[in-house]
Amino acid sequence: MTPFGEKLRELRQTRGLTLAQMAEGLGVTSAYLSALERGHRGRPSRRFVHRVCQYLGIIWDEAEALHRLADLSHPRVVVDTANLDPRATLLANRLAERIADLPSEKVEALLRLLEEE
Repeated sequence: MTPFGEKLRELRQTRGLTLAQMAEGLGVTSAYLSALERGHRGRPSRRFVHRVCQYLGIIWDEAEALHRLADLSHPRVVVDTANLDPRATLLANRLAERIADLPSEKVEALLRLLEEE
């Protein structure tokens, strides 16, 4: 699941909408919406996120936050470490190698560390 997919599912369920109802309201198939919620589709387009915001009545800061989640929700990330310190390349490769096995508390700790800046 991606951060956007998780939030989309939460918004849909909070509003008491079925997958089929929301898909119809957005003009997409239930299969597409389900795949997006589960993180089996790539990052949604800005236009799609805008339609979600309109459909659910999301405005201002909440809409901006949803767009940011969409930007951070590509399920297959590529990290370009060309021209960086060799330790940056090592970090990227070690993370790629181990991320599937990291417990959620370690993921949270890493996220907090990166958000300190």
